[in-house]
Amino acid sequence: MTQETERFSRRTFLLATGAGAAGAAGATPAVAQEDEEEEDENGEEEEEEEEEEEDEEEENGDDDGNGGDEEPDWPEQVEEAPNFDDTSDERGADEVSVTVGGGDDGLQFDPPAIWIDEGATVVWEWSGEGGDHNVASSEGDHEFESDTTAEEGFTFEETFDDGGITAYECTPHAAQSMYGGIAVGDDIETVEVQDEDAGGGGGGVPLPDAARALGVATVVAAGSTLGLAYVFMKYGGDYEER
Repeated sequence: MTQETERFSRRTFLLATGAGAAGAAGATPAVAQEDEEEEDENGEEEEEEEEEEEDEEEENGDDDGNGGDEEPDWPEQVEEAPNFDDTSDERGADEVSVTVGGGDDGLQFDPPAIWIDEGATVVWEWSGEGGDHNVASSEGDHEFESDTTAEEGFTFEETFDDGGITAYECTPHAAQSMYGGIAVGDDIETVEVQDEDAGGGGGGVPLPDAARALGVATVVAAGSTLGLAYVFMKYGGDYEER
């Protein structure tokens, strides 16, 4: 190898090394700045979407029958009913029916928890399943009690003029958690309902900015290594004068 070729080879080596180092060093700040700008834009869009959703909920109220973002703060007894899942929002109805002796074993109120307007009437109707039943208030703002019977088609009704939350039970089957609940009016204690779909999107796991920047820098460094390999392959790695 001539001295001229040697100088050229070394010069090319230094240029390639310097370019790779500069690219790796400059990649992180550039990517970080782009990530920050992207996050700002996404953050503003998310805030606007949340505000629109809140405004829409306030205007339209509950359209899914689950009390929107809240439900009555039920006594613990109501939530112990074996078929309790959520609140059946019956606001707007003048009369609501509840089956006494529901479920496969006939030992449930169906639905177990209802939310009604003040002045609405609840009609309990016996299915004839599960033996003798009654409907008796056990905790809360209203008091009522029906006869105990196993007669299919028997009904008991109560009109709720005052607001409040009441838990009730079937006295003969309280040990089997045959419980129910009635919430009346809008001026009651409520709790927020956890949305099961929240955070369940298919967006994958977010990648931290530092990790993304490091990934880009690694790609740049790998490119530099390939460039150096090309130099060695083209010009040779033996710099001794011949």
